[in-house]
Parts: sequence; C-alpha cells; structure tokens
Amino acid sequence: MSSSRTPLMAGNWKMNLNHLEAIAHVQKIAYGLNEKDFAAVEVAVLVPFTDLRSVQTLIDGEKLAVKFGAQDVSVHESGAYTGEVSAAMLSTLKCAFVAVGHSERRQYHGEDDALVAAKAKAALKRGIAPIVCIGEALEIRKEGRHVAYVLDQVRGSLAGLTAAEVRASVLAYEPVWAIGTGEVATPADAQEVIGAIRELLGELYDGETAEATRILYGGSVKGSNAAGIMAEKDIDGALIGGASLDPEDFVRIVRFREQAKSV
Repeated sequence: MSSSRTPLMAGNWKMNLNHLEAIAHVQKIAYGLNEKDFAAVEVAVLVPFTDLRSVQTLIDGEKLAVKFGAQDVSVHESGAYTGEVSAAMLSTLKCAFVAVGHSERRQYHGEDDALVAAKAKAALKRGIAPIVCIGEALEIRKEGRHVAYVLDQVRGSLAGLTAAEVRASVLAYEPVWAIGTGEVATPADAQEVIGAIRELLGELYDGETAEATRILYGGSVKGSNAAGIMAEKDIDGALIGGASLDPEDFVRIVRFREQAKSV
C-alpha cells in the first residue's frame, strides 16, 4: 500500500440481500465505522440493481460516508436491450463505482476483454469509476503462466482507454481459484501479480498513471488476513465477496491498520 493512493475496500454483495436487508446492512457498516476510518479508507458496497435506490436514499438521507455502486453495466446508452442497465441510469442513481469483467461474468456470461473494455468506457463516460476485474484460473497458475495471462487480460480490458481514464478507474486482481473457495493467495502471490500490473501500466501509459491507479486484491479476503495483504506495497485495497455479507467482518477489514498494530 502506498501513501499516495487512498485505500479502497469495496464489498461485492453478488446476488444477495433484498432492498430491506440492504438498508440494515449499510447502516451496520456505516455506524460500525467512525470519521477516522472514513478519512483513512474509501468504503464502498456493490449491490444488486434492485437495492440501488434504497441504498442511495439511505446514504443521501442520513449523509453516510459509504459509497455505493453496481455489479455490472451495459455498453449501450438506451434502446431495445431487454434486461440491460445503462451507465446513464446508474449515474442518475449516483453510483460511484461499477464492477466490470468479474470472473463470474466472464465465466457464466461469456464476457471477453473487448466487452469489458467497452463497459469500462461506458461507465467512465458517465463519471462512474469502473472496477476492472482480472485474474487467472488454477490450472494457469499451476503452469506458471499466471503473470503473463493476467497482463494480457489487462491489455485487453483497458484497450482504448486513455491514461486519464485509467487513472479514474480501479483494477482488481482476483485469482479465480481463490474466489469464494476459502483459498487465498499469499500476500507475496498477490504482490507478484499486482506489482507486474503496475509495471505494465507504466509501459502502456506513463509513470504517473502507474503510480496513481489503484489496484485491489480480491479472493477470500477477511478481517483476519487483510492486514497482511495490505502490507504489500502495490496493493491498494480489496474487492471483498463473502466477508462483505458480514458487517462486523467487513468493518474489521476496513480497520486493517488496527489488526496490523496488534500483530
């Protein structure tokens, strides 16, 4: 973690919590943290589409410091695209972030790097920061091809984005084999790939972009291992799945500095 980049802890709720549960959940997170916590770490939740309006109303009404966003976005602005939700719609709801290219979207919906890049571009056009997800499957890691594979994903998923657009985005490295499995890459494993991603950004764009762009780690992050992950120099936060459904553990992740002090 670099002092020049504000850490981001983003909870990805996936297909969990209805709008009433979402209200209670965000309140527990917001009131479990204090001003010092929010000053040190940017905190966000990525919620189902059906929860967005309720979460927005709560956060605006109670002036909470939690930010929020969606888990996917269409490349289209409007039109006959049944089931799609546009970046313009998300912007109207004041979404700060949207995940694009999550491994579950890639696996179950056949999304490729070109589509991910188009979704990122659509979000940026509406002032929403895309969280661009990349990561390798277990067999690729076992073959020792994980760094090269992920860097190819980065090239494809950022294709057509300017340096300024990349700086306005967030990258999230999520090794597929560590998502929801209880398996977690060691901090050194995560740093190896994320450090390589940062070097690539310098090659593709410039040193300023490499230094300014936040890169998260995702994959079985929880309160008990967050401090070790965040101790690595190039890791700027986490994209949190299962643990984000437990408000108390999510708060512990946000407070990773306290865990580090107690070790």
